[in-house]
Amino acid sequence: MMRSPAAVATAVRRPNGDIEVTHRPFRGIIARFRFLDLPVFRGGVNLIETLYLGMQALSYSAEQAMEEEERPKEKQRSWKDTLALALPMVVALVGGIGLFFYVPLLLTEWTGVRGGIAFNLVDGVFRLLIFLAYLWAVSLWKEMRRVFQYHGAEHKSIFVFEAGLPLLPDETRRFTTFHPRCGTSFLLLVMITSIVVFSFLGRPETVGERLLRLAFVPLIGGIAYELIKLSAKPRWQRWMQPIILPGLWLQRITTKEPSLDQVEVAMEAVKACLAYEDQEVEAAELRVQVAGT
Repeated sequence: MMRSPAAVATAVRRPNGDIEVTHRPFRGIIARFRFLDLPVFRGGVNLIETLYLGMQALSYSAEQAMEEEERPKEKQRSWKDTLALALPMVVALVGGIGLFFYVPLLLTEWTGVRGGIAFNLVDGVFRLLIFLAYLWAVSLWKEMRRVFQYHGAEHKSIFVFEAGLPLLPDETRRFTTFHPRCGTSFLLLVMITSIVVFSFLGRPETVGERLLRLAFVPLIGGIAYELIKLSAKPRWQRWMQPIILPGLWLQRITTKEPSLDQVEVAMEAVKACLAYEDQEVEAAELRVQVAGT
């Protein structure tokens, strides 16, 4: 999946070898409602929007992975389809918050640590360990290797575009799969930021105080978003290196060297987004095109 200020696109290689691309003009919520474009706050809004688009891309990818006769006939999306799309996202979000924010709290309480700062440091260490263990465990799944290869293909394609080079698979050979503004880097930064933010809340003593921490998750995501955004500015890149480097190291797990065929798929999504850059963005129905290999 690729997203630009003007469009969103998803490319999938079907079982018959063709690359099918779905693309549409897209303006984010913040672009449409400028009053939401506030530092930190916009990060939380962008996170929720990205999760929704990601679920749409996964749903589309799953449909295209089936053989032609097994795929459902194209029809207008109903409210039931929207609910079926949103429900897994909500479950995954709640499960993620429970695993990465609530479970570390319970483990820290079992250690008997009392001091507020010490408690939150231990809580943060547990959170990081659970996060790293989760990624490592997922990486052992054979099917996930292909997912991580496509992740690397996305990064390489973006590097080619940012360098102003022709969007050809061969151009990606010179680039790494590690990108400083990757979602993996963002998630790791969320984990680290949470340690600092939660330190101000002290040691939670009641259920209400535990739940209060969950209310701070959007704030933590917003701060991490601003740090990632700041790291993209040339004058800040040098100073942001210590913050960005751990995320790049972590991408050794979440990205793998892709084949040129996989890069080709990622580039089709990039091209689909760029086709909208010179057009006025308006509401439009989903459009699908098939690019032969």
